[in-house]
Amino acid sequence: MSHFKIQFETSSSSHGRQRVGAPKPKKSSAPAKLPHITKLIALAIRLEHLLATGQVKDQAEIARTAGITRARVTQIINLTQLAPDIQEAILNLEPTTDHVPRFREREVRTIAIVPNWEKQRMLWKRLVKRTS
Repeated sequence: MSHFKIQFETSSSSHGRQRVGAPKPKKSSAPAKLPHITKLIALAIRLEHLLATGQVKDQAEIARTAGITRARVTQIINLTQLAPDIQEAILNLEPTTDHVPRFREREVRTIAIVPNWEKQRMLWKRLVKRTS
């Protein structure tokens, strides 16, 4: 003896007729989102542009407008000190549904404060290898 399980949904049309159809597919649990660090790098580049073009007076104005501390603005803008290829790699990270970030902001900020791009690249490769 065989057993079958069939699922269907019914709905009423505007004329009172019953419609029978396959159930709607379940939505995925969470849509993929860009990693937080990717968004921060993009923001850092934008803020640096606003400062360079004089659209904002200084970091204090950004802080007041955004409702964050000047220290936080500095942390974000310092991400632009990363070697260009590292910035590009972060900007090209794939969207993810993971709740735990692959790269923590603090780890990336630690790399950004190193003044030598070659040392930054070495630290970045180590971080990528560790989190793969």
